[in-house]
Amino acid sequence: MEDTHCVATLIECTTSKIQQLQKAFAELESHRAITLNLKWKELEQHFHGLEKSLKRRFNELENQEKQFENKTMQAREILEKREAAVVAKEQASLSRLQEKRDAAISAITNALEKKKHKTISSFEEPEPVTAFRSDGQGGESIVEEKPPDTMATETNSANMSMSSENEHSEVEKSNPELVKLCKEMDAEGLHKFISDNRKNLAAMKEEIPLALKAAANPALFVLASLVDFYRLEVANQDGKKDGNLLGVRRTCIMLMECLSILLESFPEVITEDVKKKAKAIAEEWKPKLDDIDLDASNGNSLEAHAFLQLLATFRIVSDFDLEEISKLIPMVSRRRQTADLCRSLGVSDKMPGVIEVLVNNGRQIDAVNLAFAFELTEQFSPVLLLKSYLKEARKASSPVKPGNVSPTAQNEVNERELSSLKAVIKCIEDHKLEEQYPLDPLQKRVVQLEKAKADKKRATEAAKPQPKRPRANGVGCGPRPTNIAPADKVPYARATDRYPQYMYDRPYIYSGHSDSHGPSLLGSATYGFGHGNYFGNGYQYQAVSYLH
Repeated sequence: MEDTHCVATLIECTTSKIQQLQKAFAELESHRAITLNLKWKELEQHFHGLEKSLKRRFNELENQEKQFENKTMQAREILEKREAAVVAKEQASLSRLQEKRDAAISAITNALEKKKHKTISSFEEPEPVTAFRSDGQGGESIVEEKPPDTMATETNSANMSMSSENEHSEVEKSNPELVKLCKEMDAEGLHKFISDNRKNLAAMKEEIPLALKAAANPALFVLASLVDFYRLEVANQDGKKDGNLLGVRRTCIMLMECLSILLESFPEVITEDVKKKAKAIAEEWKPKLDDIDLDASNGNSLEAHAFLQLLATFRIVSDFDLEEISKLIPMVSRRRQTADLCRSLGVSDKMPGVIEVLVNNGRQIDAVNLAFAFELTEQFSPVLLLKSYLKEARKASSPVKPGNVSPTAQNEVNERELSSLKAVIKCIEDHKLEEQYPLDPLQKRVVQLEKAKADKKRATEAAKPQPKRPRANGVGCGPRPTNIAPADKVPYARATDRYPQYMYDRPYIYSGHSDSHGPSLLGSATYGFGHGNYFGNGYQYQAVSYLH
């Protein structure tokens, strides 16, 4: 504004300056020696033109300035109005939010009060019981007659029955005998039922957790089913080869796994009394595990698996030493439930030591499976472990004197190498290691060994003497062959000691790591039956029914 005022003052002084210039010009003309072509009128017109141009430009600038000030004022007014509107909306939103919050708190309070009243009313004696026990004073509540522990147990059982009413109806329609056995808590009958229906174990493993809800105390029922786990071993000293005992032990493990599924929805089933009884059984079983040899168990010990499952299912791990528990893991390393079982037992941090034990005992394939299950492949390279397994297995199968090897011994060596190759190929395919460990050389060697095996089999069959055909009249037959080896000279395949033959057709897949640390222990097990009689761990068993 000060600059504008100065410009206006200078423009007003223009006229006086022109007059002064006119006087100076007149004086110049009076002293001129030559006539000037330039006239004063021309100068005056020129300066007046400049003056008018300056005034016009000045007026335009003033008008523009006024317009800018008006627009600025209007913009400020609009911003103030918008700011006031935003503040009003914020206040309205806060008010609505507070109202909703008060309404939610009120609804929660009412729901808690209703639940409290409902819980109190649930302790009251039902009408049928009151009428049945009535002595003239109907309506008497159970709270006054029974201790708190009994009331809590009955309340939990009632809630569990109400929440699973639909599930019970489905199980009763599909398999009423199973539900009946659980209701009657008939452990011996349940074992016999599973034995008779062992071909349908895949379906039963889904029905048993629901059927266990029908039992008055599912946890005690499962504990009662474990009574024959070692009892049959007394009558038969060769327990490991007895199909009945193996079947009973696998059934015990499966029932504990089914109870673990039930506990995910009803953890209150495990009471302190149940834990004490489970601990007593575990303390009775533990000394018997000392007699099991790590190499002899071959990573498939049912005794060790049952002991560890007992600790995990009944939540008594804290009563035992984790170091001692981790030493039992190599005994069950080949079982598909091992990874989930280790997480339930809380020994995941001890798996590096377990894998070291497996590697040192020539069980690199089990080590690879556990390394993938617990994300330890950087510490334990799968490819190096598999190559080490093949190298050591070939070395262990090689005869001491290569130049003097009988056909039977050579067949045994080839069979061991073939089994090892197939186990390695299966492991590579399961864990998708084809890029790191190409399969072509291994598969070519397998084809070579199988061809040699088939050729030797055909040569052996061709070398056998063919019996003469009987005559038409049926009199007389060909001579009996005389080159049959005596009974004590019949060759039998020797079992491997340090490097066992893996069943290559068995899936070596453990479940991977997860965020949740309470997975279903039965989810990874498959009790399917293909061509033959097999249990859930993939091993063939004798087709002998259980004895109870």
